[in-house]
Amino acid sequence: MSILTPDIQSELEQQGIELPSWAFGNSGTRFRVFATAGTPRDPYEKIADAAKVNEFTKLAPSVALHIPWDKVDSYEDLRKHAEDLGVELGTINSNTFQDEDYKFGALTHHDDRIRRKAIDHHLECIDIMDATGSRDLKIWLAEGSNYPGQGDMRARQDRLQESLQTIYARLGEEQRLVLEYKFFEPAFYHTDVPDWGTSYAQVASLGDKAMVCLDTGHHAPGTNIEFIVMQLLRLGKLGSFDFNSRFYADDDLIVGSADPFQLFRIIFEVVRGGGLNNPDVAFMLDQCHNIEDKIPGQIRSVLNVQEMTARALLVDRDALAAAQQANDVLAANAVFMDAFYTDVRPALAEWRESRGLAADPMAAYAASGYQQQIAADRVGGVQAGWGA
Repeated sequence: MSILTPDIQSELEQQGIELPSWAFGNSGTRFRVFATAGTPRDPYEKIADAAKVNEFTKLAPSVALHIPWDKVDSYEDLRKHAEDLGVELGTINSNTFQDEDYKFGALTHHDDRIRRKAIDHHLECIDIMDATGSRDLKIWLAEGSNYPGQGDMRARQDRLQESLQTIYARLGEEQRLVLEYKFFEPAFYHTDVPDWGTSYAQVASLGDKAMVCLDTGHHAPGTNIEFIVMQLLRLGKLGSFDFNSRFYADDDLIVGSADPFQLFRIIFEVVRGGGLNNPDVAFMLDQCHNIEDKIPGQIRSVLNVQEMTARALLVDRDALAAAQQANDVLAANAVFMDAFYTDVRPALAEWRESRGLAADPMAAYAASGYQQQIAADRVGGVQAGWGA
């Protein structure tokens, strides 16, 4: 008998993880953007690559877009292209960090013209959402200051709230605004949205259609991220995850690569808080594959999330609750650790085969020849984020 009970298999069957279009293009460090053979030349090819991840895993039913990186003449046509390949267009991400006007801020800028320009960019993103059928507008702001006294921190918060109110008012009935936070970089003294509390305070003032996005790489070392997950779920304000991994700062590495146990703990709190397969809590990746091939990098990430989800679902919740009530510290921890140390990979491989998928999606993709095909067919591709 498989360790994956019918109830666990049912939860895994429903799981979907949105892929970032920019993960399929060239990226790198602040010193160098590295080219990779087969890099997409346009958003259509990015979506084709994302569809390959879904083909081999059935875990990635949607693709997030980044504007202006993914601008096209017809978003209706792009939407049909995605649907023809078996995926949907998902979150629309705004970009206010690559324009010269935004050097000292965008939605927080003291100059009315620049602030209006940034607001209008977000309104354009909502127009794109109308065409793509996307629900979420995700906002990450690379705004803040490098030196004490450089800017009026309180005034910047006030201007941010006014800007967000204008953007929020344009949302459709079924659309949401999701505000991401990051504790530093590129601003080094203060960041305008540095933590979950600031993001929560801003979105709570907007209304029910405004949520917090938690990027797992956007925290100081030692931060108890699962506590934040619990709290935002408790408050009904966890709108989405950007899953990635980091060793030191915001490294955007394959999720689970640096600390699999942290990923397990986070997903356990998602399960505990009713966030798993909850349409109000979107699972997404946010990664830049600098040295590894893009498509297998995304396959590895979604499989890592699936594996830790299976382990989190194995936690004996009744035994855990009993140990907690008895203040039996070691027994409670043992229940937790027993699930984490359970090797679910053979059971997941067997389950995939029962669904008509390859037991090992990584090996199946490598054998498919797709990587060699796009390397031969695509010449001069630079599509992604930082170099596009």
